[in-house]
Amino acid sequence: MFVDQVKINVKSGKGGNGIVAFRREKYVPNGGPAGGDGGRGGSVIFAVDTGMNTLMDFRYKRKFAAKNGADGGNKRMTGKSADDLYIYLPEGTSVYNDDTNQLLFDLVNPEDEYVALKGGRGGRGNTHFASAKNSAPEIAENGEPGEELNIRLELKVLADVGLVGFPSVGKSTLLSTITSSKPKVAEYHFTTLVPNLGMVRLDDGRDFVIADLPGLIEGASSGIGLGFQFLRHVERTRVILHLVDMSGQEGRDPYVDYKKINDELAKYDENLLKRPQIVVATKMDMPDAAENLETFKEQIKDDELAHEVLAISSITHEGLKELISKTSDLLETTPKFPITDVEDVDEEVEYNADDEEAPFNIRRDEDGVWVLYGKKIERLFQMTDTTHDQSMLRFARQLKGMGVDDALREHGAKDGDMVSILDFTFSFVD
Repeated sequence: MFVDQVKINVKSGKGGNGIVAFRREKYVPNGGPAGGDGGRGGSVIFAVDTGMNTLMDFRYKRKFAAKNGADGGNKRMTGKSADDLYIYLPEGTSVYNDDTNQLLFDLVNPEDEYVALKGGRGGRGNTHFASAKNSAPEIAENGEPGEELNIRLELKVLADVGLVGFPSVGKSTLLSTITSSKPKVAEYHFTTLVPNLGMVRLDDGRDFVIADLPGLIEGASSGIGLGFQFLRHVERTRVILHLVDMSGQEGRDPYVDYKKINDELAKYDENLLKRPQIVVATKMDMPDAAENLETFKEQIKDDELAHEVLAISSITHEGLKELISKTSDLLETTPKFPITDVEDVDEEVEYNADDEEAPFNIRRDEDGVWVLYGKKIERLFQMTDTTHDQSMLRFARQLKGMGVDDALREHGAKDGDMVSILDFTFSFVD
């Protein structure tokens, strides 16, 4: 089964906890702090697997979590860092932040990798907190928590040339004739249910990849027929071969068909019409095809989208050599086009949970408890070892340094009021 769009949830690993420990060696009566650091949590990395051609593997598994780092040990031993979690994707997969529709990375080359979420760093052991005033600190950090992200994966086939047109205009037949691809060919609409790829090789050594995309119909951009779910595959193509049936067997007007397909492309993404189009008049071996072609050329002569009109017959091989040669020539002068189906994003950016976030926020719940929240302050609390008094005193000093005490007073907090962070509650002392 061909699957080209899925949504998954990914989570990086938490760092291991640092520990409070002291030297307890014979003949060392006043041993100092010896608590080791925690190991780093595993990162989530997307990478290309050239053997994959569909996102089918993600249809039944939607949650991916990297492992946590190990806690530190005695004698300053650092905990083991967790292995990174690699998620392998087919070439041509776009990775989006599903919550913001932001393009994070485009995996188009075999060696491409993208670190979607970094693993949390390990917490520091008490060896880091020794000082002249406190030679035996009972302070350690918990590991930094991992991050979580909702991801949308979209596979967009890597093809230089895309075949578009109404069903049964001869796209699959053309593909099977000029490449070694063997798509299903039959006399009914929607024979092609998945994009088919083929490699075209010229005698002069040039080559290009061509994709037969499932047939479009009027209303495809609104979800009618098969076209909507496969229109995204046109985005990577640099040249469009727009096939138009000249036989008249279907009882349709070739020029009306041509206009309807371009209308659907424009409704999906107007940038698709910036790609040069070669209009391919198909089934020229049929009796009325030549007459229909002359009428069509007269109607299309002022159309700016059509780069050229070429007549072919996949059955008799008429015009195929010229079509391949001119398509290859056009590719040499046509650059790659950027993906544009994202909102308010000018360039690829790396996800950062702390960007433009206030260090903390304050609200009061229905029970009168002051609630401190925000990624930075919550992370600070999660990295505090609440089992040791010295760690909690250090946390209190950190809150004061962030301005939490002053902010609570400004909001009206009084001595003895309850304040909570996540699942921890304490009394406010004014």
